[in-house]
Amino acid sequence: MDASARDFLVRLLKTPSPSGYEQPVQELVRGYLAGVAESVTTDSHGNVIGALNITSPVRMLLAGHCDQIGLIVQYIDSDGYISVQPIGGWDPMQLVGSRVSIWTASGAVPGVIARKPIHLLTEEERKVVPKMKDLWIDIGSPDKADAESVVRIGDPVTVELQFQQLRGSLACSAAMDDKIGLWVVLEAFRRAAAMGPLPCALFVASTVQEEIGLRGAQTSSYSVDPHVAIAVDVTHATDCPTIDKKTEGDIALGKGPVVYRGPNMNPHVVNRLLEAAKTNSIPVQLAASGRATPTDANVLQTTRAGVATGLVSVPNRYMHSAVETVSLDDADRTADLLAAFVRGLQGPICWAP
Repeated sequence: MDASARDFLVRLLKTPSPSGYEQPVQELVRGYLAGVAESVTTDSHGNVIGALNITSPVRMLLAGHCDQIGLIVQYIDSDGYISVQPIGGWDPMQLVGSRVSIWTASGAVPGVIARKPIHLLTEEERKVVPKMKDLWIDIGSPDKADAESVVRIGDPVTVELQFQQLRGSLACSAAMDDKIGLWVVLEAFRRAAAMGPLPCALFVASTVQEEIGLRGAQTSSYSVDPHVAIAVDVTHATDCPTIDKKTEGDIALGKGPVVYRGPNMNPHVVNRLLEAAKTNSIPVQLAASGRATPTDANVLQTTRAGVATGLVSVPNRYMHSAVETVSLDDADRTADLLAAFVRGLQGPICWAP
């Protein structure tokens, strides 16, 4: 991954975008696409869509969701402590001991989530997994009035947004799900365009609210009305302790993008992805899903009269945590794979299985 591309990824990761509150990161996306796309639009749902060669009769859509899991301010007690609801799927254990930011109209308000020290826990309390309602945010306020002077009910919250490079090509951050996928589709869009005249109308969507029901992909794909679409998300890496490969598959960081097979994926799209990988010497991994996937591919496939859909994923360790870990090499190769797929859409293609 070159330096400018890496810098853009870090900017995406450090910009808050809980589901329903994606506006700051979408501003970055619009700025990126302004230098690449022929048109950039933002719909009333918040999806940002870039387009190239739009008069071509074949429409191709690349989709990556920009939203991340987060929290939302629910209640402020008399002592100034703040209770929250989850936005998306959280394991409350992941939140204990977290530094957080509450994103207010006036900017970020720092806080911490903790619990009673272990020294003070009873034997019974030590055996109980905390629930979301048992957690609170401490912003240092002495009372409710002080807290309410800076925080409002409904303000979104994220864990600390901090990118950290690990050994080799590995890196960790909150919101790799799915800003690494968003980065991939934007890079694939740019790379495909840089190779010369496109064989299709190419659209890229930074979709919203995936984490609460695949909502943005549904509305943006209806608008684009593509013939073929590929969703890019993360998938569980199983190359770490405690994960059973027999039930979750054999997926490792650093071994390339993951191409999914199953009823949610059009077989022609899958075959073309694998052929593009072979032709361009891009290592890929295979994964299977026997049902509709919990990704944007689910709603892309069933848009209007149906769309030939593929799902390509970037392996991710520790999903839905503050330390989601991916290989930047995998992301780079995924962008190359999608660009090669787009460039291969020559001539009439029948997508019917």
